Amino acid sequence: MRLTEINDQTKRNEFMEKSYLLPEYDREKIRRNTHDEPTWVHFGTGNIFRAFPAAVIDELLGEGVYDKGVIAVEGFDYDIISEAYKPFDDLSLLVTLKSNGNIDKRVIGAVTESLTADLDREEDATRLKEIFMTPSLQMVSFTITEKGYSLNGADGKLSGIVKEDWGNKRFPPEHLMGKIAYLLYLRFKTGAYPVAMQSMDNCSHNGDKLKSAVLAYAEKWVEQGMADEGFISYLKDEDRVSFPLSMIDKITPRPDPNVVEMLKKDGFEDTDIIITDKNTYTAAFVNAEETQYLVIEDKFPNGRPPFDKGGVYFTDRETVDKIEKMKVCTCLNPLHTALAIFGCLLSYDSISGEMKDEDLACFVKKMGYNEGMPVVVDPGIIRPEAFIDEVLNKRLVNPFMPDTPQRIACDTSQKLPIRFGETLKAYILKGEDVTGLKFIPVVLAGYLRYLTGINDEGREFEPSPDPLLIELTEIMKPYRNGRSASPDGLRQILGRRDIFAIDLYEAGLAGRITELFNEMNSGKGQVRKVLHAVCMEN
Repeated sequence: MRLTEINDQTKRNEFMEKSYLLPEYDREKIRRNTHDEPTWVHFGTGNIFRAFPAAVIDELLGEGVYDKGVIAVEGFDYDIISEAYKPFDDLSLLVTLKSNGNIDKRVIGAVTESLTADLDREEDATRLKEIFMTPSLQMVSFTITEKGYSLNGADGKLSGIVKEDWGNKRFPPEHLMGKIAYLLYLRFKTGAYPVAMQSMDNCSHNGDKLKSAVLAYAEKWVEQGMADEGFISYLKDEDRVSFPLSMIDKITPRPDPNVVEMLKKDGFEDTDIIITDKNTYTAAFVNAEETQYLVIEDKFPNGRPPFDKGGVYFTDRETVDKIEKMKVCTCLNPLHTALAIFGCLLSYDSISGEMKDEDLACFVKKMGYNEGMPVVVDPGIIRPEAFIDEVLNKRLVNPFMPDTPQRIACDTSQKLPIRFGETLKAYILKGEDVTGLKFIPVVLAGYLRYLTGINDEGREFEPSPDPLLIELTEIMKPYRNGRSASPDGLRQILGRRDIFAIDLYEAGLAGRITELFNEMNSGKGQVRKVLHAVCMEN
């Protein structure tokens, strides 16, 4: 069985006998509709896109409530299109791994075209320009990771590619945000048609990040005399171009070898795990968890696809902000980061495996309920209690989800200010003494211990990629042999607001964190001992 065979009746029957859900709509008709009057183009062709927003529209196509698909565009790793989209006629298989052991297998046919954002490729460039100049276009969405919106390098300064774009007056430019600004400029010049620029990335105030990057290019071009000043007014007019906020939540790990074996037993042949030259792991299938949330600020000046009929929440900006804070600062992301840090130190290779560990399960539950929930922001449309209950009792414990602490530990230095710093700031704002917190200081001490690159058994491990990893591991290098830190010895890290959002010395927490680090660093098994001890406290 291959994806491109789903229209062959014999093969179709075979798929259905193996409980594969197949598109029941006329895909060629949908493809024509979308080509002639595109409404939605999406940048970022990774797992989250195929497993969530594309799958939502696929269901709506099957129900007959919509008649257009989505045009997928890859802006970073063009091999994804040539190796994981084109050979399969833009079809993909969504494998949903449920916590009760059930598995859903659904062929997603909602992607009607796949393109690269390489504007030097004449065919792709011509089609992208055509799409952006079409009045029917309602939404341009993105899942390109937070880094994709940044115009700066790891050093915080303007990246080389942006410098070259501006210094050489490249038009079109090379940076993806510049290309988006360029395409919007064509839309402006054609008719100043309205459109929503919708980030769906898992980062704080994602729409604002997108808007800031696009405006930076527009303002530079106006300054250099390369664009009309009216272009800036167009981008700033929310009745013509909006940049709605959103909160997305769904775990879609790399293609898993266990899923490959399961599919092979079915007779499904498109199971190769593809590793591109840019080290992207992709495949013709996506394995994902069942739970999903997408909450979007309802600001669409040209209308929008009917996502609301597929379970997507549309609300006001303030509510989106509250939901994001609930997830990122208290109910999910801090728990994930704690499991990532201690999972690496205790040599776990799966999140679900960690949740079978009594100390770790107890730790994240008490941290979430005892220290997160007291300062949670209730968004109204999703109850925090229900959300965190589902996280702890259904999502993190799912043994069929191949998610790893090593993956989640990537870029930890960039995550800590939001996932823990905001909670600490919330306590301080309420006038409460943060020195009474028990669990958050243990996580931050665990992070210092993680940076030594020595696990709890005394063996070296490789910390996950992080833009500050070289700098921070060098600071922690003297402590790799079990040496204790002095009360002021870790100021180079614990005093940094860019890592913790506050100065932990000023907050009165640095001393306790240093003590906990010294305990964890005093010998084999000490990380476990500290975790167990704090969980046993009342």
